[in-house]
Amino acid sequence: MPAAVARGEREPLLNIGQVLDRLRADFEDISIPKIRFLESEGLVKPERTPAGYRKFSEADIARLRYILRMQRDHYLPLKVIGEHLDAIDRGLEPPAPEPVVPTVPKVALGSDGLPAPESFRRTDRLRLSRKELMKVADIDEDLLGQLEAYALIAPSPTGHYDSDALVIAETARELADFGIEPRHLRAFRTAADREIGLIQQVVAPRRGRDAGAAARAEEAVSEIAALSVRLHATLVKAGLRQL
Repeated sequence: MPAAVARGEREPLLNIGQVLDRLRADFEDISIPKIRFLESEGLVKPERTPAGYRKFSEADIARLRYILRMQRDHYLPLKVIGEHLDAIDRGLEPPAPEPVVPTVPKVALGSDGLPAPESFRRTDRLRLSRKELMKVADIDEDLLGQLEAYALIAPSPTGHYDSDALVIAETARELADFGIEPRHLRAFRTAADREIGLIQQVVAPRRGRDAGAAARAEEAVSEIAALSVRLHATLVKAGLRQL
């Protein structure tokens, strides 16, 4: 908690660059556009100088920490976080998030079992070694080597694998039980690249220079990606019914 301010003294306020410096130690991916976007969404309301510069109080910083922690550790969407903040503002206790336990992240799925937009927005810090990936995904060196050979999985520059690589490895192992080999999955990679290219074409004009443009573009990417996956899955399902 911030130290009490002596009577008659005004709490010192920080500019957005100073706030960024305060938060970066705990939230490595924080940025000025991100802070501005959260403000544009009404989740934080810093003071403004006559010249229009933002000035943040310790309460504003605590609020930002809460938002960022709920996003990073509990993957809560901004709408739900906003409801939590509204409860706090009204003197209520927000609902306790689910306990965080050390486990492999799961893909966020909608009620129809398909990836939800949150699945595309969410980022995590999962870093698995090659041996850990094979153990958790229950695959052998040969299958992993084939997945890499067909550009379905690739390690990071540090040689680690993320949660996406884990999902791909697990899915490939389950498909292998039906006799579908990694070489057959190259078509999925090609189709995914085409969908990515289409989404980039749609979203590129949305990336402007205003404070929240980049963040709004990322929101659009996740929404379009989820719709794309839904359309693809439904087309496959409809086609199979005709067999």
